[in-house]
Amino acid sequence: MTSYSPESLRLEPRGVRTKAFAVGVVCLAVTLIEFFINPTQFFRSYLFGEVFWLGIGLSCMGLLMFQHLVSGRWGMVLRRSLESSARTLPWMALFFIPVILGMRYLYVWTHASAVAADPILQQKAAYLNSPFFIIRQVIYFGLWIALTLILTRLSSKQDETADPDLVRKMRNVSGPGLVIYGFTVTFAGFDWVLSLEPHYFSTIYGMMFVITEAVGGMSFITLVAYFLSRREPFSEIFRPGRFHDFGNLLFVFTMLWAYLSFSQYLITWAGNLQNEIPWYIWRTDRQWAPIALALVIFHFAVPFLLLLQRFVTFRRRYLAWVAGLLFVMSTIDLFWIMVPSYEKAGPQFHWTDWVALIGLGGIFVGIFASQLMKRPLMPLHDPNFAGVLQHE
Repeated sequence: MTSYSPESLRLEPRGVRTKAFAVGVVCLAVTLIEFFINPTQFFRSYLFGEVFWLGIGLSCMGLLMFQHLVSGRWGMVLRRSLESSARTLPWMALFFIPVILGMRYLYVWTHASAVAADPILQQKAAYLNSPFFIIRQVIYFGLWIALTLILTRLSSKQDETADPDLVRKMRNVSGPGLVIYGFTVTFAGFDWVLSLEPHYFSTIYGMMFVITEAVGGMSFITLVAYFLSRREPFSEIFRPGRFHDFGNLLFVFTMLWAYLSFSQYLITWAGNLQNEIPWYIWRTDRQWAPIALALVIFHFAVPFLLLLQRFVTFRRRYLAWVAGLLFVMSTIDLFWIMVPSYEKAGPQFHWTDWVALIGLGGIFVGIFASQLMKRPLMPLHDPNFAGVLQHE
């Protein structure tokens, strides 16, 4: 078994960090121009980008806790990447402030006149109101940041002390942490996205939101593993068996996404639920139909067939292409969910949607790279890490 030193496993992605921050700052500055021209479109585009990249950080935090809970070998080599992604959450909380400031441009329930004229909004007013919305966001981000800091500090302490008892402590935090994660992300999905159409009801929507984030997060972290595996000494650690594990997780999340999406569609249509059917009509009629069909083919059918093949999951390049496809389709999936809320006739591809997405993505990747540079890329002092190197 190869012996590694902490210094040999440090990453120096300064070029990536600098370029990512530069792209992010320039794109966000360009997007800000739209605020003075059409503030409504600016906040819609900003919300789209913020929800997507915030979802990547949240899903990685969930995967991190899941790994601590099950002690999976697949997660041992991903721990630093998952921790670095989760540690973007305090910064993404700051970038959520514009969403709070632009609520009146985004959500119809923030307007008293609209609530007064709509019986359904009146029934939901106890939950959908600006003060309670802001309080909920503070609670969500407070819990997410607290869980992230606790887990990453325990992990850092393990690097310093090699205390084997820290494995148990991280597991004890992750158990209730996953419960908190499930509830908070579910309600965050209701608040950020579902409340764009407050007439729509769905009890399965929260779980769909969680799994949609999981597909994007696992795709992102698989791509990170691919790029790391092309460098020494990480190529010796990210072996084919590890990528097979990543492919299996992508397969599971893809299947869950398809199962939940179809279940909601089937229940809505077969039950002839009059208040819910318009949500699908707006997303499958006219110009939205090709995007819905593309999601069925490229977010499920093609990845499903490819991830069944061992020659794909055991070869990092092939798996990286599948992960890249799922990552792109995750952005399109979120676009398909959010934009018909205010563009019902068909997709309007505003330039700000994609520039804001790239801008916030640049900031996210820059913060992620900064966090990844701070510690050795592998938890060398974890008692289970030696077994990871031996197992293939």
